[in-house]
Amino acid sequence: MHDVTDEFFARYARALLARDADAVAAMYAVPALIAFPGRSVAVGDRQQTRDFFASTWPSYEGVTEAEPQVRVLAATDHSVWADVTWSYGGTVQERFVYQLLDGPEGWQIGVLTPMGL
Repeated sequence: MHDVTDEFFARYARALLARDADAVAAMYAVPALIAFPGRSVAVGDRQQTRDFFASTWPSYEGVTEAEPQVRVLAATDHSVWADVTWSYGGTVQERFVYQLLDGPEGWQIGVLTPMGL
C-alpha cells in the first residue's frame, strides 16, 4: 500500500502547488467527510470541494514546495488510513489523517481529519 499512498500524495502535492482546484477536487470522493474538531462537514458534490480549495490559495502565497511524509496506519484492499505530515519550504506546517477509498475513479479521499502537530 505504500506505493499507492506515495503516488497518491505526490500527485496531490503537485495539484496543490499548481493551485489546480479541479485536480484537487477530483481526488476527493463524493460523498466525503471532513471531520474538523467540534464539527463535521459532509461534502455532497465536487464543486463544493473545488470552491473550498480555490478559496484557500491566498493562504499558501509563496509556497512552492510541499513535501508529504506519509505513514500508513492501516490498510485493506479497498481502503487506506494514512497519517500525513505536510512540510512547506522545509518546515512542518500541517498534519491530517486521510482515509483513501478505492472506487470507480481510483483512489480518492473519503475522510479527512485534521490532527495536531
